[in-house]
Amino acid sequence: MDKAAVLSHFLESKGKTTLLGGELPASVISSNKYISGAQGTEEDWSSVDEAIRTALSAENRAAVLLVGPEGSGKTTTLKNMVVDWAKGKRLQSFSHVFYFQFRELNSLQGAFSLESLIQHSHSHTPASVQPLLQKPENVLLLFDGLSEYRHSPDPSVHSLCSDPSQEASVSCLVASLLHGSLLKGAASVVATRPTESLKCLSGTHVEMLGFLKPQRESYFNRFFTDPATAKRALGHMERTVGFYDISTSPRFCWTLCSVYKSLIDSGANLPETLTQLFVEILVHLLHTLSLSKASNRELVLALGRLASHCSLGQCSGSATEQMDSFGLQQFVASVDAFLESDRPVLSFHTQLIQDFILAICWFMDKSTYDGLEKRLEQDRRGSTFLQFFLSGLSEPLQRRPLEILLGEFNRDQIEDFRNWLKSNSEATLQGFSKDEHYRYFHLLHQAQNDSLVKEVITSTRRAISYGELSLQDAVALNYVITCVGGMETLNLYRTRSLSEEVARVLAPAMSLSQVIELADSSLGAAAVQHLASALSRGVIRKLDLSNSSLGDEKLKILCSGLKDCKLHNLNLQGCRLTKASCEDLASVLSSDTSQLRLLQMSFNELCDEGFSKLCKTLHSPHSKLEEIQVQNCALTAASMNALSAALCSNQSPLRKINLMQNHIGDDGMETLFKSLKQQHCKLQSLNVFDNEISGACCAHVKEALMTEHCCLSELDLSVNDVGQEGALQLCQALSQPSCPMEKLGLTRCGLTMPVFKELGSVLKSGTSQLKSLTVGLNDVGDAGVKPLWDALAHPGCLLEELDVEMTGLTDACVEDLCVAIRTSKTLKSVELRNNSLTDASVPALVEVMQDSPNMLELNLKYNDFSEDVFEMMDQCSNIRY
Repeated sequence: MDKAAVLSHFLESKGKTTLLGGELPASVISSNKYISGAQGTEEDWSSVDEAIRTALSAENRAAVLLVGPEGSGKTTTLKNMVVDWAKGKRLQSFSHVFYFQFRELNSLQGAFSLESLIQHSHSHTPASVQPLLQKPENVLLLFDGLSEYRHSPDPSVHSLCSDPSQEASVSCLVASLLHGSLLKGAASVVATRPTESLKCLSGTHVEMLGFLKPQRESYFNRFFTDPATAKRALGHMERTVGFYDISTSPRFCWTLCSVYKSLIDSGANLPETLTQLFVEILVHLLHTLSLSKASNRELVLALGRLASHCSLGQCSGSATEQMDSFGLQQFVASVDAFLESDRPVLSFHTQLIQDFILAICWFMDKSTYDGLEKRLEQDRRGSTFLQFFLSGLSEPLQRRPLEILLGEFNRDQIEDFRNWLKSNSEATLQGFSKDEHYRYFHLLHQAQNDSLVKEVITSTRRAISYGELSLQDAVALNYVITCVGGMETLNLYRTRSLSEEVARVLAPAMSLSQVIELADSSLGAAAVQHLASALSRGVIRKLDLSNSSLGDEKLKILCSGLKDCKLHNLNLQGCRLTKASCEDLASVLSSDTSQLRLLQMSFNELCDEGFSKLCKTLHSPHSKLEEIQVQNCALTAASMNALSAALCSNQSPLRKINLMQNHIGDDGMETLFKSLKQQHCKLQSLNVFDNEISGACCAHVKEALMTEHCCLSELDLSVNDVGQEGALQLCQALSQPSCPMEKLGLTRCGLTMPVFKELGSVLKSGTSQLKSLTVGLNDVGDAGVKPLWDALAHPGCLLEELDVEMTGLTDACVEDLCVAIRTSKTLKSVELRNNSLTDASVPALVEVMQDSPNMLELNLKYNDFSEDVFEMMDQCSNIRY
């Protein structure tokens, strides 16, 4: 096979390069612009060329099915394979390479043998191909454009042949070659858009992704001779349209680069939206055609009729014979700029230009497009490009260049669309569908009308998480938020993978938000850097990163933005932090610019060493920390000295600390409560739930509570072995007029009936400040809890909340409970879950709740009620059951 002839044949440009149709493959290859597309996934991609060569060099050569969307470079890839083979660069294990286009095979009529088919399709083939047919394993067959093939490759509809000399229909020969019965052992590559015909073929699938960012960068550097211009063009493209799937199309990159080059050369501004880009494309095409304004309008309207036919008929094109019916016959010389008119089916070069033309024509002439409004309402799955273009063209600044060439658009049509967009946006954004929110964010972004956004976005549902957003979604969301000057809450809950690109795009929106929710999310280091930047220059008051697997290294990056920001509340719960992170956080807390008031560090392995570092910062005059939560952080008594020293410092602003589920023990409690007696200690709330504490510590608690300097008003000792003796000591302190305690937790503390009796006396004393008491999971029964009901009925009792969950209550307590509720002037909430009340108690409970306006909630969940009383309890909205 004459490789020189093959090379000359394939490097000869046939046809015409058009702005929308893309650069001809021969031109791409000969001008050294060919770049292998990517295959695989965006996270794990490799070169398409490498994937094909690997499959073809395998011991059992499989057919390769190269699948990709329009304009992804499939034809150029196949032709480059032929050129590389002819130049002796690659695929040298093959003695013959044959390239077939299905579009050309469609036009062949009559019967052919394999030899005559090859000679007909390849003029550079030797007079006799018999020798090569003897060694089919040395033959590579390339088939291009299966999706355009008019016949089915399904072997069941053909009588497959195996004799190369046998004459048969072209469809039979092709099916026989594809399924290996003819020229058995030959390798093949079939390139196609996604099509049903693929189900009939077997082989190695190579999914063509087109140009990812690395390939786009390489392409731009080859297209633009000046590196600075290439960098500018690429940066602008990535910022404005690089987030659309179409940006992976080599054909689209060619079109965009051509438009950018023309605009840059003329000193014009580059387009900011997809709509503006296509306005520039159409303006360029119309200028090239040099028609009058009237002819321009007539041509575009004719193209619109074809677009409408394709869109509403859900077909890709129309028979060439129908040109007249659309009014295109008079523009035969012009339609190549828009249509693939050299084929039996008349179709647009891309779906995008079809949608753009349709949008223009809807604004120019409604009479032919009555079905479009219905389509807008029916399309609820997301914003199609048609909707993008309608939204963009509804704005005068974006459509003005077209009106100069086409005449004015219909004002009524424009107003109708704007009203549709405004009313639907307002209604949708009050709903809870994230996808629908995004749909209208995209449309508002295309419109680029800041005042419209401000009219529409009065508020959004805080309950909606905008997490798991694509880059395209991020651009639209960021545009909307920056237009309205920020959001109270930017909810990105459960963003499984916040990429660097998405974080970069969202950084302005983040810096304008008061609250950022990123709980249960996963952030890369580069994304954290953008978040840190947003913190340092923004107005963020609260940041929730709980359960985000942040780790020490990424926290260090975050801290670079925490030192100089307005953040008050930082939630780092369950972020896989260790003592190493505490050094960085300590530096932040002692910074004179830090505004941090609340730090949540629970469920991290800080250990005593790490926590002690944090405590030392509380001595700093710059520290503003008022609350710290370190639940389940592997703390022991060893770190209580550092905490105690901090609390005694006259600099410490700490008011609240949560030490739940650590291992502080009695020794740690002794150290801690000694500090509470000091006049500089301002601690108001302490939670030591489940800390291996016994009643022995209560003497120290009692002593602290009885000192004149103690400010502690909330104490939770739940799930500790306080016991009767310890609890009675607490009661002694509670009965003192100077005791500041208002909220006390003693759930599952081994309390006895004498303790409940003493608590009742404390509540009735008239000196107790207690407003909330939790004594659930202490099994004292009706008789044990009775002193509390009696206390509630006493005028000296100030209690507002009482929790007696799972204390062994029965219907026998209901009479006393009802008296307490009716009599108390302060009681608002009673917790009665997990007791043994039955249907018999319901009428009295419902009645007393209806008669007691002060009572906000009575929780009766998990008692022994039947469904018979559910309707009765429903009569009172403040009863939970």
